[in-house]
Amino acid sequence: MTRDLARLLRPASIAVIGGGAWCEHVVRQARSIGYDGAVWPVHPRADTVAGVPAFASLAALPGAPDAVFIGVNRDATVGLVRDLAQMGAGGAVCFASGFAEARAEDARGDGLQAQLVAAAGDMAVLGPNCYGFINALDGALLWPDQHGCARVDSGVAILTQSSNIAINLTMQKRALPIAYTVACGNMAQTGQAAIANALLDDPRVTAIGLHIEGFGDLRAWEALAHKAQAKGVPLVAIKVGASDQARAATVSHTASLAGSDAGAQAFLDRLGIARVSSLPAFIETLKLLHCAGRLPSKNIASISCSGGEASLIADMAVGMDLEFPPLTQDQRARLADALGPMVALNNPLDYHTYVWRDGAAMARAWAGMTGPDIAMTFSIVDYPTTDARDWECATQAALEVRANTGANFAMVASLPELMPLDVATRLMAGGVVPFMGIAEALSATQAAAQIHSPDPEPVVLPNAQTDLHTLDEAAAKDALAAHGVPIPANRVALGADEIAQAVKALCPPFAVKGMGLAHKSDHGAVRLGVPAKDVVKVAAEIGTDAVLIEEMTTGAVAELLVGVTCDPAHGFVLTVGAGGVLTEVLRDTVSLLVPASDDAILRALGKLRCAALLVGYRGKPAASLIAIVDTVRAVQSYVVANADSLAEVEINPLICTPDAAIAVDALIRKAMP
Repeated sequence: MTRDLARLLRPASIAVIGGGAWCEHVVRQARSIGYDGAVWPVHPRADTVAGVPAFASLAALPGAPDAVFIGVNRDATVGLVRDLAQMGAGGAVCFASGFAEARAEDARGDGLQAQLVAAAGDMAVLGPNCYGFINALDGALLWPDQHGCARVDSGVAILTQSSNIAINLTMQKRALPIAYTVACGNMAQTGQAAIANALLDDPRVTAIGLHIEGFGDLRAWEALAHKAQAKGVPLVAIKVGASDQARAATVSHTASLAGSDAGAQAFLDRLGIARVSSLPAFIETLKLLHCAGRLPSKNIASISCSGGEASLIADMAVGMDLEFPPLTQDQRARLADALGPMVALNNPLDYHTYVWRDGAAMARAWAGMTGPDIAMTFSIVDYPTTDARDWECATQAALEVRANTGANFAMVASLPELMPLDVATRLMAGGVVPFMGIAEALSATQAAAQIHSPDPEPVVLPNAQTDLHTLDEAAAKDALAAHGVPIPANRVALGADEIAQAVKALCPPFAVKGMGLAHKSDHGAVRLGVPAKDVVKVAAEIGTDAVLIEEMTTGAVAELLVGVTCDPAHGFVLTVGAGGVLTEVLRDTVSLLVPASDDAILRALGKLRCAALLVGYRGKPAASLIAIVDTVRAVQSYVVANADSLAEVEINPLICTPDAAIAVDALIRKAMP
């Protein structure tokens, strides 16, 4: 369905239905932010609402309103939404709660929400259980509470399901220009991806921040990521919560290692959306994106008038995906010209205080730290809370660096309270990022450097299978082998006669495994290196009715795990990692979503702590990365072919040799026809 979200979010007329304090507040807030469109309160018994003449009914309105705040109870809300849709209104904010979010307490909630969606038809609806939106560009809002937004000419958009978090974010005192704030509520009809997609059509939006509890429609998010890339508008997210991945009956290592958050991270990575973990980092990242957009690399430079601060930022960057590259000859020459011979030139740089108060010299020194290979240059400056007049030279120097070089430049206060709001506002206006906190500055810069083009391939959508069965190892291996996964030669044998025939058909030594056990090692049901003469005895000791006899795989360089789980929230999560009996102890894994490209698989392998084994450790031979990637691709082929019924597939271990990658154990769990 086509819904005109632009009409709702940029309305020429608004209506407010109801007469309580919340509705009165909506009317007052619309006037206080300077909204110059029509405001039509609707109340059957009141002459005015918050001093504005009221209409007795929807039928009495001069026309169909563009945006409507519905501030009545949930049952009445459904009928009003139907009436508004029939009269051609642009859209509505449904403030009432007691819908799907209350299903645990009230069984009517789900049904009422379904009725609401049906009543809306093609008319856009935010919520229910939703505060609404603030459009600080046009001074339009439907918002029943306090907020901290002020009119701006351009800025970032913030979308969150939590109205309380939305309020708090508008109250920030960090100089972030907020163009739109949208509280999404239950998202019964209109999700965050659809709202963000509509906001991308407003050229005044410079970046979009998303506080995400769950993705919902994966295809809508993929469309959003591609549109944002085409528009050049970067996206950053805080992802919270966990999907209901139903791991109670899982039997693979993969399911315990690749929890729901691994799927969420893999999905964000695939979309090219940066992820941060705190609200301060969220705001600071949006500030950076507003000023500079996506960063081209992870190379940073820092300059400060204290060795303590130089050491501090260097230490705080350890473990982050950021780099302080050595100074180039050009940088050294420019810095030497500005600072003289008394300063040891490094990155990070302590320039002492020789040029303090000399604004021109400060600007030359700071500009000397910029360069074509530096994505962001930091100048660490803490403004005193007593008398900051002597720091005006620093503000002017930063603005001059940005104006003269065009380089991405930031002023960083080591403590948030040591960056005055008026200074931060001036810096932002001049394109200088005023970071409040070193940790937040580094997190924001890392996030901005991680934004990239979305994967062109759509994810394989999850299924909803429940009646699941586990294939035995032999059947699992045969199924994977049909898609190109290399497996050892093997036979399933029942009784001494079949064992003897299997031994004759295969080359010793053998691996002998009990059949019908989920974790065979835990039961002592895996015996390796068994000579031909001992197979019958070993099979009897294992004690299962049937045994799997297979040729041993030799020449191992490393053992890997390759597994896929169906995550109901994010698709099929592909996990690669250190394999073998210590898989869950080492917990050395990286997760992707199916389908993953060969390059993505190689990058994932390179991120593992055991990656050194794969490329040859201390003179030992390297594994065949080509063979490993081919095997992972074959596993994905099986997953795609069985996506409507598959729950889990795992190879552990995948024996990696200089020439091959062989699945010596396999598990598949799926719905059976």
